[in-house]
Amino acid sequence: MFILEVFDSTVKKLKTQTANALTLLNLSLGGFAIIYSLKGSLNLSLLLIFIAALADRFDGMVARKLNIESELGKQLDSMSDIISFGVAPALLIYQSVLFDFGAPGSFFTVFYIACGAFRLARFNISENTGYFTGLPITAAGCLATLSFLAVPYFPQHFYLYLMMLLSLLMISPFRLRKM
Repeated sequence: MFILEVFDSTVKKLKTQTANALTLLNLSLGGFAIIYSLKGSLNLSLLLIFIAALADRFDGMVARKLNIESELGKQLDSMSDIISFGVAPALLIYQSVLFDFGAPGSFFTVFYIACGAFRLARFNISENTGYFTGLPITAAGCLATLSFLAVPYFPQHFYLYLMMLLSLLMISPFRLRKM
């Protein structure tokens, strides 16, 4: 009887932490993407950001499916997203292109991260209406990361404008229906 109670208790605890584990996987992959960008392994960084996007997609799905959504999970998800879809993609683009622009390249890298943080903070204090306000940071991060594949084909100035555009789209007031 005691063993069954302990087993049930353990299973319930594991179930409640499943989504948070996926969120922490997202954060960890973003952290490794940053490290590999700094080491010059930009292709590996790109791969890690996209795997982080998969983990991010599944953490919310798992939380809703298992009915384990929590305020802690929401905050943890935002902190993970600023790493995986804010800092990691910005650093990937900075290391590959924007560092050539000196101060303006640094500015737009930090501006992108700041707009992503603002977007996430605004999302966390807003009511769930079925709409996103502004471009979600996950989408912006994936677009920035995907654009890395086009570095040999686009002029370098394109990336200044891209980072500025993605930054402004994240903080803009337009609304997108959640999927």
